[in-house]
Amino acid sequence: MKPITLVIICVLVLNSCKNKNEEQLKITPKTEDIAYTSFGKKIIADDAIMATSMAKHYKTMSTGDSINSKMIAKVNSVCQAKGCWMTLNLEDGNEVMVKFKDYGFFVPKDITGKEVIVNGKAYVKEVSVDELKHYAEDADKSTEEIAAITQPKRTYSFEADGVLLKQ
Repeated sequence: MKPITLVIICVLVLNSCKNKNEEQLKITPKTEDIAYTSFGKKIIADDAIMATSMAKHYKTMSTGDSINSKMIAKVNSVCQAKGCWMTLNLEDGNEVMVKFKDYGFFVPKDITGKEVIVNGKAYVKEVSVDELKHYAEDADKSTEEIAAITQPKRTYSFEADGVLLKQ
């Protein structure tokens, strides 16, 4: 009689444990699905670093240095002629000029203030006065602002092969 009682108690205990585990498995945290519009090469949002972290990398780089990177940042401005370049906020008072690899794709001209993820090569370069004036024209700057550009500028740059625009 004792062995039968013991077997019944064991079955009941194991059965109750099984039910708890199944209930725990059914309770899964909801994850927020973020929708992105993709431009250029297909990339994924994983492993992108924040703009503030990227700013630290840029500060340690010399003119001509480059690193492969993927970063998340807000758009400061976009080329109003075609969407062929954009500037991103590094959140430390600096910005990065983003061009698109091989002039292969463009972004919408109305994405200022939106969050993007860019994938590609980060580098530091010195931009000529002519190129700075060209960018100022593309950004619809005034004649006075364009005329005030008289010195080359050391800039943080990025050549993107893919861009994700957060919806």
